[in-house]
Amino acid sequence: MAVTMIEERKVVPYSGNMAAAEALRQINPDVVAAYPITPQTEMMHFFADFVANGLVDTEFITVESEHSALSAVVGAAAAGARAMTATAGPGLALMWEILGVASGMRLPAVIALVNRALSSPINIHGDHSDMMGARDQGWIILVSENAEEEYDNLIQAVKIAEDERVRLPVMVGMDGFIISHSIEGVSLLKDEEVREFVGKQRMFHPLLDVEHPTTHGAIAMSDSYMEFKRQQREAMMNAYKVIREVGEEFAALRGKKYEHIEAYKTEDAEYILIVMGSAAGTAKYVVDRMRERGEKVGIIKIRTFRPFPYYDLADAIVASNAKAIGVMDRAETFGGYSGPLFEEVCTALYTRNKFYPIAGLIYGLGGRDCNINHIEEAFDVVKKKAAGEEVPPVTYLNLQV
Repeated sequence: MAVTMIEERKVVPYSGNMAAAEALRQINPDVVAAYPITPQTEMMHFFADFVANGLVDTEFITVESEHSALSAVVGAAAAGARAMTATAGPGLALMWEILGVASGMRLPAVIALVNRALSSPINIHGDHSDMMGARDQGWIILVSENAEEEYDNLIQAVKIAEDERVRLPVMVGMDGFIISHSIEGVSLLKDEEVREFVGKQRMFHPLLDVEHPTTHGAIAMSDSYMEFKRQQREAMMNAYKVIREVGEEFAALRGKKYEHIEAYKTEDAEYILIVMGSAAGTAKYVVDRMRERGEKVGIIKIRTFRPFPYYDLADAIVASNAKAIGVMDRAETFGGYSGPLFEEVCTALYTRNKFYPIAGLIYGLGGRDCNINHIEEAFDVVKKKAAGEEVPPVTYLNLQV
């Protein structure tokens, strides 16, 4: 990976980890805390090169665990610094206690998350079980379809997190190895464009302001704890609007608009799949191929998982001609009816008092392949559901039996 400044826009052959590291370099955070874990490790290797070559002003902190990495980020953010880190799978799980500290203290930190399966059995490949385990810890969650989206989402994440109406941490996920280590064309912005877009952070009661001392992370007993949690909920609801505003502002810079969801050929679609992450790209290809055969199919990609875009999703489905829907989950909800995304989709439709036949589809756990044949198999399940045939609550795609 070239260690250079970028003065002109250009398209480069980058992996997701390279694109994420480049975004961090252009953002130039005050503090980055790093602890290696596959498949995130090389992202921090690339960023360490930037630090060693003087391309960033970042204080680069190497720590002894992910728990310490996020603790260092929390301390830095509370002190008034723009602080970021990166992790994957069990690393995010080890951060679990501090995830709630960061969101509860309303600190605008950012995690570049390379999605990886959780043990046991040990597995280093990508699925969404790590991210879903953290879904209720008060972090905004953006999910990337490819390396360029990971780059774009990280740049926007800084602006979303630091908006005074939000002041919440953001994690930006990309599928481990599938995106993090695959080379593809990534369109990079100029350094000055990124730094102008993210701007300078506006400090809110930083600990280092000794002229105006404040207390952070104090105890809150039963007489006040609920009020803090309600304020977090309000901030998350504010993020729904801010993410859209930042996406529109980014569109003016990039020429590419980011919404909470992306509806792909759903206007007249009779059969719709709802997906997140890298599978969305494969699903779009399958939709194009099936439409050449005259089949009315479409997909809806979820980009914002927290706050979940209930109304955007419900409106997109209602505006289609859907006879049935399939929801593809790259994570399990053991003991639940289907996967975690499935349950959110059902809630979204309930908000519009709409009821469709819905099939739950679990795929890609631990990096299991999900190719065009498996997406077509998913559409076959949805068609059966539309025809009133018996379909189990959960269908596993590409399961070896």
